[in-house]
Amino acid sequence: MHENRKLARELGIRGNPGMGLVAGTIAFFAGFAAVALFGVTVHSVAPLLHLSIVEVGWLVAIPLVTGALLRIPFGAMVDAFGGRRVILTQLAIALIGMVGLIITLHSIVSRSLTGLMGYTLLMLFGAIAGTGISTFASGIAYVSYWFPQRRQGYALGAFAGFGNAAPGIFTAILPFALASLGLVGAYTAWAAFLAIMTLVFFLIGYDAYYFQLMRRGFTRDNAIERAKALGEELIPTGSTTKSLAMAARVWRTWLLVIMYFISFGGFEALTEWLPTYWTKYLGASLALASLLTGIVYSLLTALMRVPGGWWSDKWGGERVAIISYLVLVIGSVIFITSRSLATSVIAEVVMAVGMGIANAAVFKLVPKYVPEAVGGATGWVGGLGSAGGLLIPPAMAYIVAIMGKPGYAYGFIIFTIFGTLSLIFSIILQKVSK
Repeated sequence: MHENRKLARELGIRGNPGMGLVAGTIAFFAGFAAVALFGVTVHSVAPLLHLSIVEVGWLVAIPLVTGALLRIPFGAMVDAFGGRRVILTQLAIALIGMVGLIITLHSIVSRSLTGLMGYTLLMLFGAIAGTGISTFASGIAYVSYWFPQRRQGYALGAFAGFGNAAPGIFTAILPFALASLGLVGAYTAWAAFLAIMTLVFFLIGYDAYYFQLMRRGFTRDNAIERAKALGEELIPTGSTTKSLAMAARVWRTWLLVIMYFISFGGFEALTEWLPTYWTKYLGASLALASLLTGIVYSLLTALMRVPGGWWSDKWGGERVAIISYLVLVIGSVIFITSRSLATSVIAEVVMAVGMGIANAAVFKLVPKYVPEAVGGATGWVGGLGSAGGLLIPPAMAYIVAIMGKPGYAYGFIIFTIFGTLSLIFSIILQKVSK
């Protein structure tokens, strides 16, 4: 360890794994907070724009469109440019989207902007702000390159667990911010928070050894040799397209995409959808709905990812995935049969535990199965997998539109179906890994 620090000083290396984990987590926490905003504030905006339940479903999902799809290129771009530049670009774009949302919301509240134009601008700037959510994929690759294989579960569990806590915290406090600051003031405060956290990342976020050595003029072979001497095990391809292509050729990548679709994409979806479920289906107040969604569900799901990563290191990601997806399915079945607030709270706790642990297990398996293209694999799994956050809320809204009020309960069959499929895939991965 002492020799590594001495060599790092001689080579002019800045940062270390611990600092890399903290910096990446801060960036993701700040970027991911956007996902919590629409789920609560849509209830303030919807009456002003006279939105239908389906229009609300799409508005709730829109930050997740870019948040999901942009994970694919941004995650892979880390292999070519390093995480620092990529993450700073994503946070800057998200900040631009937030400024646009603030201006649009001010116009809607003052009634100078109404109808289709107001809805369209909210969708546009919501999509731009959602770029911050895509910091997950670049952050995963950024942190992965700092840590050896044996500590991937811990590092990525901590990164995603504490980073994912943002929607829960913001969903819980947003009603109070709305009451004290107003709609525009609450968004302005979040934009200021995003700007400050972007500056913090700029000051403390350094790339792993290989990237720093390449920027100092070392050849790729020399950079790899010295990076490995410093303890770096995962070496990037150096190409965005090559990383994506290599990861795409590994069949296990596509099983992990489906598994992540329902665990993490489902987590994003329910963070957005549950405020509507609690208020429209069970008659809860907006404050209670925000508390149940933000603290009981979203924050619990996020924090369960931390021990989930540790358990995956200890017992293997495949085994932990089997158990966690079984728990997820049980929670979804309870939701389907629930007709009371108490039963639904039990259901969301069960699903939160299952989803949080499953998310950690999946990303323990990514560097295991695709060590030669972590950025590309992270892009595919994080991007396409998180598309569940885009597709599930509108799907659940359509079920309500077709079935009426009972559709709020029956919509959870989506989680039962995909959770069962993910359980089967987990068993397959366990079998082939032996």
